[in-house]
Amino acid sequence: MANDGTTAATDGTATGSGDTARSLELLWGGGERPSRGPKPGLTLDRIVTAAVAVADAEGLSAVSMRRLSTELGTGTMSLYRYVPGKAELLDLMLDRVLGEPLPAPLEEEAAEAAGTDTAGPGAPDWRAAVDTMARSYLDNLRRHPWLLKINQARTVLGPSALRGLELALGGLRGMGLRDPELIGVIITVNSFVEGLARTQADAAEAVRQTGLSDEEFWDRQRPYLERAMLSGAYPMMATMAEDTFSADFDHFEFGLRRLIAGFEALVRERAEAGTTA
Repeated sequence: MANDGTTAATDGTATGSGDTARSLELLWGGGERPSRGPKPGLTLDRIVTAAVAVADAEGLSAVSMRRLSTELGTGTMSLYRYVPGKAELLDLMLDRVLGEPLPAPLEEEAAEAAGTDTAGPGAPDWRAAVDTMARSYLDNLRRHPWLLKINQARTVLGPSALRGLELALGGLRGMGLRDPELIGVIITVNSFVEGLARTQADAAEAVRQTGLSDEEFWDRQRPYLERAMLSGAYPMMATMAEDTFSADFDHFEFGLRRLIAGFEALVRERAEAGTTA
């Protein structure tokens, strides 16, 4: 059992599954390196940087204290003087990637939103903020696909995570919604992006595992599917256009535009009813 009463993860795939008190100390600067032990060249920052690089290249399962000691050219036990284990290291890795520079538009929208509590002529363009938030998150997931493999139900919030949330909320303030609803907007957008990114990542993984391209995979099924369509058992699918499942259709753009349109309807409804936050 971890010190906070939670069960420590054995595979490091769940944030907040280790010693959360220690993770918080490390994230917020309260966990300084002991004066004796590892050589000065080894730092917590270097450890986290190396862990993220390994996870990006080979997946989260490749991250271990032994592997990191090899990457950093130090003894495995030296790493434990900085971070208790993989579960706590995962908390630091997550905060690191969440803290990567955000696109300028979101920063600007958040800056404009400072001191703006309701929608109005001077409110930031929340549509642009939603658009930028979605695109930056999708880009982050593509750079770090291992993010899709971890359980973030109990994220240990560090300064980078809070900064990202602050920026997102600032950009959305012009919607004039209640605070729980603003969080709902963020969750809705992130869930959409994660679902799409997971589908894309799974497709790429299937190619790596099988050695078959998508085209080769579907070509093998084509004779059976064609007979099924001619059977009359699937009338709706049989009459669909040939480009229905074309890779050229941009599902991200389609979904994002529909999400923004739905949010616009809610904002307009609240404004007409005079029930903005």
